[in-house]
This record gives sequence, C-alpha cells and structure tokens, in this order.
Amino acid sequence: MTTPGLCLFDLDETLIPIDSDHAWGEFMIRIGWVDESEFRRRNDEFYALYKAGRLDVHAYIAFVTQPLQTRGAAELSDAQARFMREVIAPQLHPQALALVRGHAQRGDRIALVTATNDFVTAQIAKAFGTADLIAIRLERDAFGTITGRIDGVPSYREGKVTRVGQWLTGQGAHWSDFGRIAVYSDSLNDLPLLERATDPIATNPSPQLEAIAKERGWRIMNLFT
Repeated sequence: MTTPGLCLFDLDETLIPIDSDHAWGEFMIRIGWVDESEFRRRNDEFYALYKAGRLDVHAYIAFVTQPLQTRGAAELSDAQARFMREVIAPQLHPQALALVRGHAQRGDRIALVTATNDFVTAQIAKAFGTADLIAIRLERDAFGTITGRIDGVPSYREGKVTRVGQWLTGQGAHWSDFGRIAVYSDSLNDLPLLERATDPIATNPSPQLEAIAKERGWRIMNLFT
C-alpha cells in the first residue's frame, strides 16, 4: 500500500496553460472596468517582472485590485462567475484534472499553492476539486471591501514555503511528517518550494526551470503538448 504524501500544485501555466492573474486583467479590460491602453501597459509590465522574478507583489496587488475596491459584492460575484465560464473553463484540460485526481485517490494531502490572489483563484481551486488553496490573501476591511493590501505573507517565491508551513501547522502537521513531497511548477519563482520536495516535477517548465531540472535530474512533465 502506498503511503500518502504531500502534493503541492502551482496553478498558472502548470495546471492551466494560461496565467489566470494576467488573464483576469485582460478580462477586466473586456468588461469595461479599466482603461484599456493604460491598464494593459501596466499589467503587461507587471507580468514581465513576474516572469523575470523581480515582481514587487505589493505594488502589483495595489494596482490590480483598484477596480475591485469600488464594486459591490453582487457585481464582483457575477464577474467571477463570468470569468470562470468564459476564460477559465476552456483551459481546464482533462489531463490536468486527472493528475490532481490521481493524487487525491492515492490519499495524498493536496494544496493548490499560487501567487495569484484568492479572489481570482478560489473558484478555480474548486474546479480542480482542491479544498485547500494557498493564495495571496486580499485584505478586506470590516465591511468586506478589498483594501488593495495583502493579508499576511504573500505566497510568492520564498513566501510559498512559509505559507505552506503555516497551512500544515494549522492542520497539526509538519513537513517532516511526509516521506514523499511532490511539487509541480512551471516557474523559476517556485524554486524555493521545489527544493523542499522529495519529488520536484518541472511541469511545462520555463526555459530557465527546465535547464535547472535537467542539471539536477528532476522529472520534467509537459501536460499540454
């Protein structure tokens, strides 16, 4: 009998072949929530910085949540549902869903660990059947309004390791409880998390991560080719 392990999945360009954060920005342009030219320019700049591992995540969250701060709960909920239906659902590929389901059937403790915020990713995690989502938490005030700040440690780069540790502690567990720790990611930003794994899997890897994976003998998986 296989001993249950810990399995951590990155989301964007790992389990889905797009970046949901950047796609949400494009979606806000499409539905008229932001000025197209200026917002796209800045959104693309932030995305390039993320790819280069130089993103100021606090500045990005302040920017990308501005359109959310002035809208009511019903309007936000409707936009989330439309985004899932029109943008995300076509990107939920059977092979990615089967990968997550396979680990669940094996009894592994699973979490989706993403640098995209919880507003964008909560429904995506549900679509993958993942109860545990570790995402950037958007701070909300006493009335539930998004403030533009991050609540707690952002799940970005080394922050992912910290947040996973906090999540495990909250469940009465620790990294050392698992003889097998699998981490799936496409991004060099997730190197700190991948290095905590007994089974690091470079999934649809960027050229930089693929080079490291080959050098270290890590498994390489391409879900969408």
